[in-house]
Amino acid sequence: MIFVMDIGNSNIKAAVFHGRKLLKRWRCVTDTAMTSDQYGIIMADLFRYHELDMRAIEGIMISSVVPSINFTIEHMCRDYFGMEPRLLVPGMKTGLNIKYENPRELGSDRIANAVAVSTLYGGPSVFIDFGTATTYGVVSEKGEFLGGAIAPGLRMMNRALSSGTAKLPSIELIVPPRVIGRTTVCNIQSGILYGYIGSVEKIVGAMKEEIGCPQARVIATGGMAHMVKKNSNVIDEINPDLTLIGLRLIYEKNQA
Repeated sequence: MIFVMDIGNSNIKAAVFHGRKLLKRWRCVTDTAMTSDQYGIIMADLFRYHELDMRAIEGIMISSVVPSINFTIEHMCRDYFGMEPRLLVPGMKTGLNIKYENPRELGSDRIANAVAVSTLYGGPSVFIDFGTATTYGVVSEKGEFLGGAIAPGLRMMNRALSSGTAKLPSIELIVPPRVIGRTTVCNIQSGILYGYIGSVEKIVGAMKEEIGCPQARVIATGGMAHMVKKNSNVIDEINPDLTLIGLRLIYEKNQA
């Protein structure tokens, strides 16, 4: 069995694979103040809850966009799994031709997403990860990562508006029935959510135009994907496990 972790700015998503089959997945908070033992106890409890044996894990693959927590997580893996984890870093085999000017700048989660999209769906495809930041990427039919875009996520936009103003409250992220709101909360919901959906449609449309393929498939992952798909026809398919599958695929490509 293989254990993979996608360490994001807000959450750590983790999964156990047996071959290609995803057995269980879960998430916990990303907290740089926690110790390796605290994370170890959390993982041990989750393995027990899901009736999985930590001793059966044969390899660990990690993607992290939070460098300050990497030492803690690596220490946890050594102490609680008895093995050295593999961290997705530049130079690993991915099967992708990365067209970034400086590939070392590319986030490991985006590499994992690109590998999963290229393997599962082929290209040309556009993929969107609705996380703390909203990240876009494009994979060509030749298996090339062409680049993408990065924008603030919905929750980040909500926090920025409430913390940067004296009177505007933080609101629940629900799409209002009308764009023209009649309360302050509805006004904020309308501005943030309809504006966000509009930006997704604009960016995806421009990407399809640039690659000359209006029929390119659009794959989404992340917490807000369902909300966007429900209120727009821009997304073709949602795959909540896209990054985790990508990590498994990269682990397999780098097996001796």
